[in-house]
Amino acid sequence: MNRFLPLAFLFAVLPLAAQQQQAQLDANPAVFSVLAAINAAGFDSEIDSTANSPMRKFARDWIAAKKPESLEDLKTFYAEHKLANPVADFGQYVSFALCLDGPPNFGFRIPAAEMPPDVAPLQGFELILAKFAKEADLQGLWKEAQPEFERIIDAYHGPVSNALLQVNGYLRNATSGYLGRRFQVYVDVLGPPNQVQSRSYKDDYYIVITPSRELRTTEIRHGYLHYLLDPLALKYAENLKRVKGVGEYAQAAPALEQSYKDDYTLLATECLIKAVESRLAPSSERGALVDQDLKEGFTMTPAFAEGLPAYEKQQIGMRLYFPDMVEAIDLSREEKRLDKVQFAAARTVKTVKSDPLPEPPPLTGAEKMIADAQGLSARRDSAPEDLDKARDLFLKSLEKTTNSTLHAKAYYGLARIAALQRNPEMAERLFEKTLELTPDPETKCWSYVYLARLAEASSDRDNVEKNYRAALAVADAPAAAKTAAESGLQRFLKQK
Repeated sequence: MNRFLPLAFLFAVLPLAAQQQQAQLDANPAVFSVLAAINAAGFDSEIDSTANSPMRKFARDWIAAKKPESLEDLKTFYAEHKLANPVADFGQYVSFALCLDGPPNFGFRIPAAEMPPDVAPLQGFELILAKFAKEADLQGLWKEAQPEFERIIDAYHGPVSNALLQVNGYLRNATSGYLGRRFQVYVDVLGPPNQVQSRSYKDDYYIVITPSRELRTTEIRHGYLHYLLDPLALKYAENLKRVKGVGEYAQAAPALEQSYKDDYTLLATECLIKAVESRLAPSSERGALVDQDLKEGFTMTPAFAEGLPAYEKQQIGMRLYFPDMVEAIDLSREEKRLDKVQFAAARTVKTVKSDPLPEPPPLTGAEKMIADAQGLSARRDSAPEDLDKARDLFLKSLEKTTNSTLHAKAYYGLARIAALQRNPEMAERLFEKTLELTPDPETKCWSYVYLARLAEASSDRDNVEKNYRAALAVADAPAAAKTAAESGLQRFLKQK
């Protein structure tokens, strides 16, 4: 490797990598492309709202200037499938986008037999979208949008991390879910403001959030609770049958959505989630929250809420404790309570609050050292003394744990520091060491991207393409890392 070649190309992606500390919060090229297309096709919901991201107008102007030939076909398709309710109209295209692979082909990533009901009518849109994306240069538009994505992701990163840690701590959930399942929050800058769209497709849970003057952390936390607790109602369905009578009282609640009345399991899960949310609220608000939920038809919430203090006093996680909590429900007591309840005629509209969440339990040991080191070395203009401190912390973390994934994070951090300090040979060795361990998808993908760029700088053409393609093959890697790999590969292939 030529040690005197500049590393500017490598530094260019470091800030973006630093923003992607958590794979659960990201931007999605398929969602971005679909929403760019419907904006151009005539989706104007809340277009004049001052809460819109400036990227929404920028995208519409960008596309207009490109004058794509497929725009008329796009407008025709959109007009023929437009729904009268703007939220539902937006929602069907969010569902559609979440079922797609990213550009340039936009193929469906789920079988036709498993297609969500609101997606099936839109089949065929992906063919127009593929042509439109090329003609309108949506890849270029995606690159222009990255600073706005980074700004929003940066604002959400701390609060969302705290919310998820808070839930994991309360439920005593050590692995953020079950093996093979995924929880993902996507930031969108092209949709109407104040939208929080939640979806679950088999084992994948998604939340898509649009621009808002207040962070929608409460809704994200609610979705995460669904992700963790939905499997319990299915796993312990037989246990829940004993208290089904409590749920049947909900049939008389006029404010309750029909879906909860039709699906007892769904109702039971929502009641448990609301009970947990009441316990996470300040003590002065808990009783009022449970009472409101009961009046709106969530008839099992009081029983769960009263059972949670006993759960909090023992050490078993909710995954194992749930059957005991169900068994402890006193049916005669609940019957007396529900015989007296006066259900509300309509649900209370809850305003979005931006109050800070309680601080999560502090990180300790190797995890804290790595987090502190990442903070010191996150920027490409980090001071030399900060990089030295970060390097020492990464090295010390290796002595504090035998966890291979944490070791991979530490070596990845050391590799980035070597790159920032213009030591490409050391950076290459450390990125390769990272890949020999058990890196998480984000760490693995970015390591391949950096190795490809290092190979590009040294004219090692064989390893450029090899490493970019390896990065693209990493499952569940953040979209930003995949975009960096795709852009680098396309640039390299054009130069061949």
